[in-house]
Amino acid sequence: MELRPQTPDLSAYLAADEAVDHEHPLVRETAARLRSGTGDVHAYARAAFEFVRDTIPHSHDAGDPRVTWRASDVLRLRTGICYAKAHALAALLRAEGVPTALCYQNLGVIHGLIALRLPGSERWHRQDPRGNKPGVDARFSLDEERLAFPVRPEFNEVDYPVLYAAPHPVVLRALQSATDRETLWPHLPTEL
Repeated sequence: MELRPQTPDLSAYLAADEAVDHEHPLVRETAARLRSGTGDVHAYARAAFEFVRDTIPHSHDAGDPRVTWRASDVLRLRTGICYAKAHALAALLRAEGVPTALCYQNLGVIHGLIALRLPGSERWHRQDPRGNKPGVDARFSLDEERLAFPVRPEFNEVDYPVLYAAPHPVVLRALQSATDRETLWPHLPTEL
């Protein structure tokens, strides 16, 4: 699948917004801490991915009822579903100058992940910080995709090729209108 940026303006994939609030002090502090332990931007990108994947539990897996959608809240509360974790990873990467897009799969419901473009590269690489569990083994990879969920066309699952500079409005609306995960779950988006 060929990934298609929503806009050719690479600066759009470095911008802060309401959900990917990479100018927030907690996001900046976390990015700086992760960056200090790495030698280059590739190592930083891997460290940021592993930090979000491994230290912020997916709220469904953890049984956490809280719904987060803003990157700084995901980092502060240490919880989020796939969309929120993607917002957090995008914010950490953008905070250190790595162009990062939000992208989606349709697995019966919409699943959120990110795509990054490392400096000097013309290629976008999708990464899925959802969090591993039995049967799910997402890995940081620039060679071949190691996503949490490969799509199954026989079940009408789809990889959407569009790379969004900001969270899709359908996703953001679902997260912002939910009072808790129980109220969110029946209203997870099924189409973009």
